[in-house]
Amino acid sequence: MDAARAGRRETFPPIDARDRVSRATTGASRVPHTRARDRERSPARAMPPKKRATAEAAVENDEEEELLDYDDVANAAGTNAPGDAVDDTADGTTAKKGYVGIHSTGFRDFLLKPELLRAIVDCGFEHPSEVQHECIPQAILGMDVLCQAKSGMGKTAVFVITVLQQLEPTHGEVGAVILCNTRELAYQISHEFERFSTFLGDVTTAVVFGGIPINQQREQLKLNPPNIVVGTPGRLKALANDGTLNLKKCAHFVLDECDKMLEELDMRSDVQEIFKATPHDKQVMMFTATLSKELRALCKKFMNDPMEIFVDDETKLTLHGLVQHYVKLEEAEKNRKLNDLLDSLMFNQVVIFVSSVSRCKALDRLLRECNFPSIGIHGDMKQEERLACYKSFKDGDKRILVATDLVARGIDIERVNIVINYDMPSSADTYLHRVGRAGRFGTKGLAVTFVASSEDTDVLASVHERFEVKIEELPDEIDQSTYMPS
Repeated sequence: MDAARAGRRETFPPIDARDRVSRATTGASRVPHTRARDRERSPARAMPPKKRATAEAAVENDEEEELLDYDDVANAAGTNAPGDAVDDTADGTTAKKGYVGIHSTGFRDFLLKPELLRAIVDCGFEHPSEVQHECIPQAILGMDVLCQAKSGMGKTAVFVITVLQQLEPTHGEVGAVILCNTRELAYQISHEFERFSTFLGDVTTAVVFGGIPINQQREQLKLNPPNIVVGTPGRLKALANDGTLNLKKCAHFVLDECDKMLEELDMRSDVQEIFKATPHDKQVMMFTATLSKELRALCKKFMNDPMEIFVDDETKLTLHGLVQHYVKLEEAEKNRKLNDLLDSLMFNQVVIFVSSVSRCKALDRLLRECNFPSIGIHGDMKQEERLACYKSFKDGDKRILVATDLVARGIDIERVNIVINYDMPSSADTYLHRVGRAGRFGTKGLAVTFVASSEDTDVLASVHERFEVKIEELPDEIDQSTYMPS
């Protein structure tokens, strides 16, 4: 132990101003690298591709309603398609659940394209998650989908495989647009499309976002015209406006983390402009883990009689299999406690969330100076550096990630089984998204939250109330079998 300690500085150097992190004595790391259990994350579906008209013809409504734009006033909900089960949600809205193939036990039962099924099997996936069971049967018929489900349950795979199942690729035509709120998430989603289209040789995917010279992306898109475009709203809008991307043949329009994109006015404006550049007769799918009543109504303005899926009601959104604890301490005690946790807990990979860019830089620097295998990701980094750091962590080169809320949504790192909220999140929703980085797809995980002020206590109370979960104080010892995958 003494020899191990010799290679590490005994204290964190002081940091000035309000972003100061306290001094802490460090010890030798005892965190064995245990390989995370393989788990099902994505996949799904599919019946043979059917035109949207097939689904629309099944709707018992004599008059076909026009697709609503954002500025339009929401119309009354349409009638239900035959075979749909209708449930009333807590706020009085109707959640429709399709039961086509709902009792299937594996992806083979969704009657997918052989090439798509082969990719799913090659990735080791066998059984669809609950959200995939609920969404896929009707989504592959071309129905609009509004889905709220907790983090880590395979929402990304719903739209990835739904799009690939229905897509009829034509050279030079964009058939699907997928929008998300961060560059890292765009990169990850594009990777999922590439994974599941491995044996669909004629499908091409492109990812576009800011931080890279737009002329460089123009040249790449002209050289290799994509069938599927994944990107952030600002850059994708610019490429559509200048004619680089022609969206007139787009058949699938997807918003991942839709609440985040629509609640921010600038991003909402970009989304709307892209939406209006696509045909009215298209499939619209939106996904998120958290969705307020107000934003739910706004989402539906973009849709035509959507199937609404709420896999878990709002009070049950916290993750199964995730052990959650808090630690009450002073601000000056955070570093010492963090060091103790990193020394004593068994983990594959851990994400540490902080409240600002400056604190992210400072804490990452201190951990590295003390020989912890740390890396940081924040909004001040250049795009190439951010993606390189993200890839390094995802590939397992680094085992500790210090991050702002930039990576709190959607980012899926298989080996992460511990999340530490070094700084308390600003809201209950942000808490849910942060801790969702551990315990992905129903596997085990641990979340530890530092509570250092009365404001922190208020947020913790709101988490208890919102999700009806009791987060206990961190015990002196934790049974590793409760949070380590077997």
